[in-house]
Amino acid sequence: MVTPQSIQHDIEQGMPHEYISVTGDGTHFEAIVVSGEFAGMNRVQRHQRVYRTLGDRMRAEIHALSIRAFTPTEWQEQRHA
Repeated sequence: MVTPQSIQHDIEQGMPHEYISVTGDGTHFEAIVVSGEFAGMNRVQRHQRVYRTLGDRMRAEIHALSIRAFTPTEWQEQRHA
């Protein structure tokens, strides 16, 4: 069974990050990922980077994942807006 914790664990293991949070109900999930690695990437590239950490799980297990991807600076601005 897919859980928010298992998705979060895979992302944490697959890329450098400052903050990750995954929520969901077992069918639909939302991830917030903050990584300096996102600097210079557009939104699609950022999502692709997160999808790569999940590999085959995205095709076989995870059917709905919404991603909000930020650099650390963007995250600080988002939180203080």
